[in-house]
Amino acid sequence: MSIRPILIHPDPRLKKLCPPVAEITPEIGRLAEDMLETMYDAPGVGLAAPQVGVLARLFVMDCVKEEGESPRPMVLINPEIITTSEDTNTYEEGCLSIPEHYGEVTRPRRVTMRWLGLDGKTHEQEFDGLWATCAQHELDHLNGKLFIDHLGAIKRSMITRKMVKLKRERARG
Repeated sequence: MSIRPILIHPDPRLKKLCPPVAEITPEIGRLAEDMLETMYDAPGVGLAAPQVGVLARLFVMDCVKEEGESPRPMVLINPEIITTSEDTNTYEEGCLSIPEHYGEVTRPRRVTMRWLGLDGKTHEQEFDGLWATCAQHELDHLNGKLFIDHLGAIKRSMITRKMVKLKRERARG
């Protein structure tokens, strides 16, 4: 396993629609392991393949945040939402590709998702609260959408300008 560099917005790869994963291979397994290690190291609760420069419909998440509670890492391949609740939640979302910037995003409170696991089997589960928000946020990444796309144009533009400046500063070392 290894920690992979996380792409920073704006990067054109973060705005692309990811194609489905054709088959579960050892390379996909290694990618998922690397993504989990990268996510925990960042630290974050979710990470999508395009954030590490891989255009594939795959994301990882683990929303366990309570001290002493065992981690529950999940790998979702070719995920899709099959139902959403009418009631909503508003969370202050952040993103590993947009460090230190947050914005309130309203999404369905509960979602039921279907995906392939690394075991090659189809899984289905209802998520609620933070898990539902995270799953929807990461699925957005696979569709070329960032959480700032849910914000107003002025706030989105301000955050993008700050990310351009951050990337310039990092490039200079």
